[in-house]
Amino acid sequence: MALTLVLAGCGEDGYEPAGPFRPLPQGPPPEVGPPTESSPAPAPGDPADPGSGTTGGDPNVVATGLTVPTGLVVLPDGSAVVGERETGRLLQVFPDRSPAQELMVLPGVDTAGDGGLLGLALSPTFDEDGLFYAYVSTATDNRVVRFPIGGTPNPVLTGLPRGEVHNGGGLAFAPDGTLFVGTGDTGNPALAQDPASLGGKVLHVDVFGQPVSGAGPVFSRGFSDVTAVCPSGDEAGTFYAVDESSAGPDELNELVEGSDHGWPAAGAGTITPLLEIGNAEGGLGGCAAAGTTVFLGALDGQRVTVVQVDGNGGVAEDPTELLGGRYGRLRTVVLDSEGGLWVTTSNRDGIGTPAEDDDKVLRILPPSSTGSSPL
Repeated sequence: MALTLVLAGCGEDGYEPAGPFRPLPQGPPPEVGPPTESSPAPAPGDPADPGSGTTGGDPNVVATGLTVPTGLVVLPDGSAVVGERETGRLLQVFPDRSPAQELMVLPGVDTAGDGGLLGLALSPTFDEDGLFYAYVSTATDNRVVRFPIGGTPNPVLTGLPRGEVHNGGGLAFAPDGTLFVGTGDTGNPALAQDPASLGGKVLHVDVFGQPVSGAGPVFSRGFSDVTAVCPSGDEAGTFYAVDESSAGPDELNELVEGSDHGWPAAGAGTITPLLEIGNAEGGLGGCAAAGTTVFLGALDGQRVTVVQVDGNGGVAEDPTELLGGRYGRLRTVVLDSEGGLWVTTSNRDGIGTPAEDDDKVLRILPPSSTGSSPL
């Protein structure tokens, strides 16, 4: 079912549109082929119509024609809302491949450098309040805002450092309803260790942006660019963060309160990463976890890397990959309640080589070690 558009009045604490904006794509909203009967997410495999030159028969593709989709959340009805980094558009996409529906455009999103609409999360009480949270760049800062569809974005957390690069964007709620926010060092590595800066950190706040801890909002420090954070869903409340670095290997980290992850001095942290991934295989932009299985979207690696953690600060086996080289640069990864993995491509980000129908949203059923869903 499509979202019902609910207009909200402008609040006094909203922020003013500040641009600059990339032009919206011309023409009608993305078309993803005729609706089909709902079915479980297809397992990854060859397109249904290989060699046809189109994606219309590819069971993995649920939407095409997007512009750098970066944040994605799955709604209670099984559909998803995806945000475009370059335009600030939010669109609803459907697992049965029904046509995508444009919902709104977030105002005030500044796309200079690698900024823009960088992350999305659903309110922990979404069924009651219908609120979305977004990590966005403005002309002067990075910030977290919240809004109903069609409503004015109101600030939750403002003043996060803004730069041409390394703007972060990790955003995810914990099971207890608190919010983890991953920031970047904005190209100034010293910020990651600066106790007076929120750059290069993972922050832990409540739904109003107030620190959960009396010591302040900083949960962990010593990061280059935290592009994604994700909960494991286990009873211990384990949280992971991916740190994308242009000067060294990318990292998958387990978050521990008060930990220092070392950037910019290699090996100087109080905790070692679970996994390091070389730049050619990395460019990590997404994280999703179910228990001890972690899925990582890799832009430069053009794959989803699958990691089995051992619960003792390491990995249980060599990582494997899904979709390697098939769809180009892969960014956001999100698991749904049926075990389906939603994945966004990022081939129109100025680095990739886009196909005519890029960018895409994919949905697959990743195999576990037993050949079934990991959930």
